[in-house]
Amino acid sequence: MNTTSLPLKNAIGLGPKLMLCLAATWLVWGSTYLAIKVALVSLAPFLQMGSRFLVAGMLLAAWMRWRGAAWPSRRQWLHALVIGGLMLGGGMGGTAVAEQTVGSGLVVAFIAVMPLMIAGLNLLWGEKPSRVESLGIACGLLGVLLLTQGQGFGASPGGLLAIIVACASWAVGSVLSQRVWPLAPGAMGFASEMLAGGAVLMGLSLFNGETLPAHIEPSALWAWAYLVVFGSLIAFNAYMVLLAEGSAGLASSYSFVNPVIAMLLGVTLAGEHISGHEWLAAGIVLVGVVLLLIGRAKAR
Repeated sequence: MNTTSLPLKNAIGLGPKLMLCLAATWLVWGSTYLAIKVALVSLAPFLQMGSRFLVAGMLLAAWMRWRGAAWPSRRQWLHALVIGGLMLGGGMGGTAVAEQTVGSGLVVAFIAVMPLMIAGLNLLWGEKPSRVESLGIACGLLGVLLLTQGQGFGASPGGLLAIIVACASWAVGSVLSQRVWPLAPGAMGFASEMLAGGAVLMGLSLFNGETLPAHIEPSALWAWAYLVVFGSLIAFNAYMVLLAEGSAGLASSYSFVNPVIAMLLGVTLAGEHISGHEWLAAGIVLVGVVLLLIGRAKAR
């Protein structure tokens, strides 16, 4: 046993491995929205996202095959196409479209409502929220309503529509993957989702007439590479470790940390302006998410 890790583990209840995984989901996922914004300088939204997930999916699938993982069945590939089309095609594609006209910090503040939307969808399967969860859902929806009235979304109806579609697509895909159309087990399932979703995104790119520019800004290329390696590969695997060795509550804590990280990065590094009204609205959304997670923990 590595005795040097005992003081850290005893002090906060988590070993160094889980702490690193937690940092990855908090910091890396929180920074990916700014990276999407930077990549948009040279790469159109669907082209950027489609190529990102295709490359990440191929790398992960090759790695898993090398380790002896089974290839997904035909049915599992069909599931991956549906789930990937919703979560990546609609979810991530819509996010990139929204970031063309809305600041990355405000976009991720809106996305923080995702756990609330998923809880609402689970009502269709008879999973009723507790009083604390219901309060969290109501609080989150109020925060989102206030957020849409701010100068960021108020000045961009198209951006607002894109992020609404993105959130709805991601939430529906998440619920369907858990209850109706499961992916292949383990990381191979995520690889198939990235490959199928990336193909859907590339189809949308062709449909919209997006082309690769003759000159790509170095900053955009570095941002794209960051999204492939850190956003799609490292952070997701860290999330899977948290689910396997930690708890669902710990793993899902990114949902109320990412908006804070994204808004701070947008203001300090990208020069985005976020009004006091929008900070307040984002804070109300985060309170709603925290209440929802507390309610789920009590229910368990």
